Amino acid sequence: MSRKRHFEPVVDDRTRVLILGSLPGEASLAAGQYYANPRNGFWALVGDVAERNLASLTYADRLSALKAAGIGLWDVVAEADRAGSLDSAIRQPRHADLAGLIATLPELQAVAFNGGAAARAGRRILDGRTSATLLTLPSSSPALAKPLAWKAESWAVLKAFLLPAPDR
Repeated sequence: MSRKRHFEPVVDDRTRVLILGSLPGEASLAAGQYYANPRNGFWALVGDVAERNLASLTYADRLSALKAAGIGLWDVVAEADRAGSLDSAIRQPRHADLAGLIATLPELQAVAFNGGAAARAGRRILDGRTSATLLTLPSSSPALAKPLAWKAESWAVLKAFLLPAPDR
C-alpha cells in the first residue's frame, strides 16, 4: 500500500460551487488529472451542470471552463494510504484544509460532495465552519453502479448556485 496525495485545488475568486471528491484514483494520479478514469462520469455530469461538453475538451480547457462557470474542484483527503482506487480502501487519512480554502472563496454558495465518503468526512470538517450550502451528490465513480442519467438528476441541483455567464 502506498501513500497517495491530492492535487492542488482548482478555484478562483469566481468559484460559487466547490465540488469535493475523496482522493484521486489510480488513473487520475497516473495522469496527474482530476477524474482521468474514462469510466468515471464526472466530466459528463459536471458538463451538464456547466452546460458545456467538457469531455470533448483538453484537460486544461476543461479546468478553464469549470472556472468560467464558477465551479471549483478539490478533495477532502489530502493524503492517505490506499491500495487501488476505492474509497473503502483509504487508511490513515490526513484531511485537506477545507475551511482554509473556503475562507478564500468570496463568492462560494455551495459545497458539493462527490459521493458518500467525501460527504462523511467533509461534513465533519465543515460543520459550523461555512455558511455555504452543503450537498451530497451520488458518486460519479463507476463503483456506484447507477445509470448516468440517474446521477445527473441529483447533480442538476448545482445549476441553481451558478450565475449565467455569457462565456459559457
